[in-house]
Amino acid sequence: MPILPPDFGVAAPQARRAFLRTAALTAAGLLVARPRAADAQPLPAMTVYKDPNCGCCEQWVAHVKQAGFAVTVRDTSDMATVKASMGVPDALGSCHTARVGAYVIEGHVPADVIRKLLAENPAGRGLAVPGMPVGSPGMEQGGRKDRYDILLFDKAGKTRVYASR
Repeated sequence: MPILPPDFGVAAPQARRAFLRTAALTAAGLLVARPRAADAQPLPAMTVYKDPNCGCCEQWVAHVKQAGFAVTVRDTSDMATVKASMGVPDALGSCHTARVGAYVIEGHVPADVIRKLLAENPAGRGLAVPGMPVGSPGMEQGGRKDRYDILLFDKAGKTRVYASR
């Protein structure tokens, strides 16, 4: 039979409980005290302009809402006027157009890339995913994913690749 200290049967469980209680409170304090990166800066409101009959637009809206954006949807059958008023070049067109902060978002731009845009705040009018690439947010179909570029465009219509998927 092992030799144990005389207070082992009483003090050890109490000491263990005190240690565990202190450890739990310390861990909880650390979790509460550390802000998450996503919570560091609130996201600006987003307004999405789309055709009322477009299903992929609805799926993209759900995608950005799930990412934490507060979205207002404006249904319109005159998307050409919306795009022209926001300075979206014809070559970059897609099925829906959004405004978030000072930027225009054209087409199926992933929410994480919009967050990146807002955090980096580059010079430009906005981001665009021309057309409707299969596998982009809102265009998920049958597991197929086409490669596509997310373009940053300026007021003159010049573009550069901002991200690729």
